[in-house]
Formats: sequence, structure tokens, C-alpha cells
Amino acid sequence: MVIPLYDENPFKFRAPPYVTWALIAINVTIFALTYAAAASSPIGVFASMLAFTPSPSAPDAEVAAQTLPWVVTLVTYMFLHANFVHLIGNMLFLWVFGDDIELALGHLRFLGFYLLCGVAGGLGHYVSGPASHVPLIGASGAVAGIIAAYLMLRPCQKVWVLLFARLPVRISAYWALGFWVVMQVVNIVADPQGDISWSAHIGGVLAGALLVIVLRRPGVKLFDCPPALEPVASDPGSAAR
Repeated sequence: MVIPLYDENPFKFRAPPYVTWALIAINVTIFALTYAAAASSPIGVFASMLAFTPSPSAPDAEVAAQTLPWVVTLVTYMFLHANFVHLIGNMLFLWVFGDDIELALGHLRFLGFYLLCGVAGGLGHYVSGPASHVPLIGASGAVAGIIAAYLMLRPCQKVWVLLFARLPVRISAYWALGFWVVMQVVNIVADPQGDISWSAHIGGVLAGALLVIVLRRPGVKLFDCPPALEPVASDPGSAAR
């Protein structure tokens, strides 16, 4: 497990990352509202209304009438979270890496990028089980797109992470985030029926990798790995006396 803490920001901001901040605020607010509405089950009835379910089934006519259209839930599902751990995990990745992608794409394009990656995550969940009645919630698909975009833009950037949720280390993004991506592929094979929709993560990764190519600002390079600075040789004649 890799938990991001901080990245040594590779970009100089023209404007604060308003969209990233707004997305975090919206996710936290919705979680607080759903948690307050049903403290014993943070999602409760909201799951049947807002979660994305590949093959929805609602025997209760009242619940069926409240359920949003299938296409709409491809967007609404990504703003629901099951518990504090689920919320904090996604928001940490969004906080650490989202601002960089927002700057690289621009505010409006980043918002579109985020939503499209989330939709792709939902479609990945659908493809893995079209007849499934298991609802999908969480921002993981959208966040997976951000991870892929960061890897495409700044793979060599140094980031601080908690390795195995305990050990703080400073490593290159391609190690930390590349490991995360590889683990999604491993898990989709090893644990296809688990509680986590690994296919939603894969859908978000694929969408993020493709979208960042076409949505990035002019002049923003892909796979930008600046060469390490060579040590400057000292002038023998300038030695202190």
C-alpha cells in the first residue's frame, strides 16, 4: 500500500487549483450529509439513488421511483464514499496530485477530465460484470485517472509517501504511482470478486492516460524528466586562504 503525503511541486501556479479544492469540498460535504442522515450506515438509501449499479434491481416500487437514471449515476456515484477511510484515501490522492494536473490542463478542462475519468471507472465496473447488482461508489476511478496523468507528465518527480502505510520515503513518482497501477492489475486478476472494484480503477487509469495527451496545455510535455544537475567543479584558484 502506498499513501501519498506530498509532492515536490513541479509546476509554478498561475492560479490556485480552485477545481481541486472544490472537488474535495464537495466530496467531504456529501459524505458529511449522508453520514448525518444515516449514522449507522453512511450511505444508506443514498446508495440506491446515487450509486452506479450495472444491472439495477429495485423490488421496492418506492425506491425504484427515487432511483436516478442509469447514465446520471455514472457521475453521481463518484461523490459517495462508504466510510472515513474510503473518503480520506481518495481525497489524499486528489489533494497531492490533483493540483498539478489542474495546472497542466487548465481549470475547466481538468473538471471535464476528472468527470470523464470517473465515468470511465464506472464503465470499467460495468464491463467487468454487466449483470452485477453490486453498486459502485467512490472517487477512485477519477483519482486513478489523475494518477495516470501524473505518471504521463512527471514520472521522475520526487514524492513523499507512506510505504506500506508506515514508512515515510521520498521516491520518484514512477516508483510510487507505478507500483499503485501495477497492483490494480494484479488485484483484478487475483481478487476479481472482492469488495473493491479494481476494474473501475483500471477504467480510470486508461481514460486518464489517453485524455491527458489531448487535454494538456500547449507546451506541457509528456514524460518530462529533467536531467539531474551536474555538480559544479570548484575553481582551484578560488580556494579559501
